Amino acid sequence: MKNTGMTRPLDQLGRIVIPIEIRNTTGIEIGDPLEFYMDEEKGFLGIGKYNGVSCKLCSSAQDLSYFKSSLLCRQCILEMKGNVGVTLTPVSPVKEKPKKKRVHRPTLELLRSLRKLIRKHPEAKQSQYAEWLGVSQGRISQLKKLL
Repeated sequence: MKNTGMTRPLDQLGRIVIPIEIRNTTGIEIGDPLEFYMDEEKGFLGIGKYNGVSCKLCSSAQDLSYFKSSLLCRQCILEMKGNVGVTLTPVSPVKEKPKKKRVHRPTLELLRSLRKLIRKHPEAKQSQYAEWLGVSQGRISQLKKLL
């Protein structure tokens, strides 16, 4: 088991927010049913996406069997055994684009730049100002309030 280092408080109604990083990694979407696991001896509480009584791969409810603690249907098991529909193609490594580092600029400098842009392009949208200044649209909104 891996410690994520993330903590979330329990609110007054006993609810907790599952961080988006964990939801994305586990494939949990908003509205998905969740299943709770508990080990009283170790004080462990786990959460997983609930798939119900269906095949983990195709969601079929016919001819189910357990395979390594997951339910699979007979058809999926046969396809895995025979590698039906599997074509092996070489995959080239994907080169990730280096992320642009945002340079922190003082608020006064941004205000001056925004003021100039507003005078020059009064009809422009916040998204355009944000792109021109290299900041987020939310930051433009904050700066406009300071003007």
